[in-house]
Amino acid sequence: MEVKRDILWRVYLAFIGIVVFSVLILGRAVYIQQVQGSYWIGQANQQQQSLVEIDAQRGTIYSEDGSMLSTSIPYFDIYIDFLADGLREKDGKRFKENLDSLSMGLADLFKDQTAADYRRKLQTGYRKRDRYFLLKRNISFQEYKQLRALPLVKQGKDKSGFVAEVKDKRLNPFGLLANRTIGLSRAYIDSGGKMRNTNVGLEKTYDSLLRGESGKRVMRKIAVGVYVPVDGSEIEPENGKDVVTTLDVNIQDIAENALLKVMSSNECREGTCLVMEVKTGKVKAIANLRRRDDGTYGEDLNYAIQATEPGSTFKLATLLSLLEDRYITLNQHVDLEGGKWQVNGRTVFDTENHGHEVTVKEAFKMSSNVGMAKLAMANYAKNPNQFIEHLKRLHFNQYTGIDVLGETPPVVKTPKSRTWSATSVPWMSFGYEVMVSPLQTLMLYNAVANNGKMMKPYLVNSIQENGTAIHQNEPHVAIDSVCSSRTLQLLQECLNAVCQEPNGTGYNLFKNAPYKVAGKTGTALVADGNRGYADHIYQSSFAGYFPAEDPQYSCIVVIRNKPFAKVYYGAAVAGPVFKEIADKLYAAHIQKDNIVARPSWKKDSSSYFFAGAKDDVKQVMDVLKWQYADSGKSDWVRLYQVDYKPVLTEQKVISKTMPDVRGMGLKDALYLLENMDVKVEVRGRGKVAVQSLAPGTALQKKQSVIIELNP
Repeated sequence: MEVKRDILWRVYLAFIGIVVFSVLILGRAVYIQQVQGSYWIGQANQQQQSLVEIDAQRGTIYSEDGSMLSTSIPYFDIYIDFLADGLREKDGKRFKENLDSLSMGLADLFKDQTAADYRRKLQTGYRKRDRYFLLKRNISFQEYKQLRALPLVKQGKDKSGFVAEVKDKRLNPFGLLANRTIGLSRAYIDSGGKMRNTNVGLEKTYDSLLRGESGKRVMRKIAVGVYVPVDGSEIEPENGKDVVTTLDVNIQDIAENALLKVMSSNECREGTCLVMEVKTGKVKAIANLRRRDDGTYGEDLNYAIQATEPGSTFKLATLLSLLEDRYITLNQHVDLEGGKWQVNGRTVFDTENHGHEVTVKEAFKMSSNVGMAKLAMANYAKNPNQFIEHLKRLHFNQYTGIDVLGETPPVVKTPKSRTWSATSVPWMSFGYEVMVSPLQTLMLYNAVANNGKMMKPYLVNSIQENGTAIHQNEPHVAIDSVCSSRTLQLLQECLNAVCQEPNGTGYNLFKNAPYKVAGKTGTALVADGNRGYADHIYQSSFAGYFPAEDPQYSCIVVIRNKPFAKVYYGAAVAGPVFKEIADKLYAAHIQKDNIVARPSWKKDSSSYFFAGAKDDVKQVMDVLKWQYADSGKSDWVRLYQVDYKPVLTEQKVISKTMPDVRGMGLKDALYLLENMDVKVEVRGRGKVAVQSLAPGTALQKKQSVIIELNP
């Protein structure tokens, strides 16, 4: 009996222990579920989900005429969710019915596998119930459009399981045209293992605006290393702004080809060419080339904003200082010493013997180092700061402030400088012992062309969002007048003499030109790193403006030659580049007669306008996702900017009356006009900018109408 009681006591005790333990487990489970449930669900989600960035579409860089210089092209990675409800319902009926036709469509579209291969590939993914099956990487937008029209895919994501991930690739439609200025893209892998790009030029300068704001997306883990996006979890990215430059594609092309031609024929090391609009300071072209080891040429540095010893083009600043201080006159004589002059233990050389007694004007047009050095030494040796102050007033000691990164600091020595010597003034007078960029030199020549007004150079016209300017750059005057009107007139006379009078270093270049050029040649012996001047490397330059009587463009060409080059004078190397650019711009932009007079009706005050068939315009706006107001009721509309927002307004078309076709594409304009039985003559390309008859003019049968197109 005692044994039985002892056994029962132990059983009861064990049972009570099990009950208590079970109650504790149940209580703990209830506590975890009801009290800590949200916490643990969050922990699970954190392990199964992650938040990833969605890159915004990078903005586009345009030329002034609207041509794309740098843009982002969408590419697509195609995945299939083989557990999508639409594929699995009714034992996969939809998948099985479309498998053969889909396989043939994929084979015909991509042409990389047979239909049988695609069929096996799709069946394998379906059998493995793959939630994120990779079908194809990096397909183009055109291929993506064709893919969406294939059997099964066209039924939509929920029924087909097809998922497209979009990514952008940066593209320069014009290839290497202005590539260094626009911005080279260099790929690298960041600390997170993601491919990134680092940029230079405008791409880097305006990166914060171009790149936009990244979005967010929740990705759910479905297998080791495999994540799928969670529908409805996206925070859409804000696309980047567009940058509209001052560059002209045609002028840029002219400048690069002219520079490349001369550099290739002379095997030059590196060179740059700048074209600026005189009255505004807009940079219309900026070319930079460097010879590679294999003998080809490409862009690596923006030499236009790199400070170097300018050589004889700097003599214009010296002449300005002497004339402004009234130390000299152009008819005053100076002894050139037969092209060799000793000063404080050093010798100044001319490139050739120009004789002895000549006028100041003749010394300048023949580019005599001796003449300029003697004049500077005679008038500024005792007070060099007076000369230095002139250079500072001309901003040679400052950055130009151009809106692109990479400008190197200029160097204008003073008597307090460590390297100042008794020969610094004469050597600075002809462009040595001073470091300025080609752009700084061009600013001075442009100022002389612009009646003394120095303009700040700039490369960007505006920042745009959805085609609307949100920031506009305007011409900015850096110096109201670089000198007195008397000095300005004398400077212009000397620059004209260089290119238009015998013995001028640029005379032979332009003596048969149909226009006049004012400018200055330059030839400077430059150091080659640690080798110094032993390799006899010369820098050839030419700076000036045209047409001299009514300047429209200023230009500078600076080329560094190979060691011991046989041809190295500025007029022989840089001069031909300048001349080819001037010839083509004169023929294309300056000489061109405006045959059709612009009508006198009121000008549109908006920053842009487009016109055309209403349905077509609205379709474009919808594709671009532009928000717009629609007040147009007819079949034809015009698109204006009102309070910085696009607005569609009614375009009335009346029979036998000249419509307003400005802003229309050629197709729409011809459709309207030819239906009115008139004869249309078309000039140019782009959209309609000018029409020979004002809107509302009564039309006669077979009447001639001229329309001019501009990009």
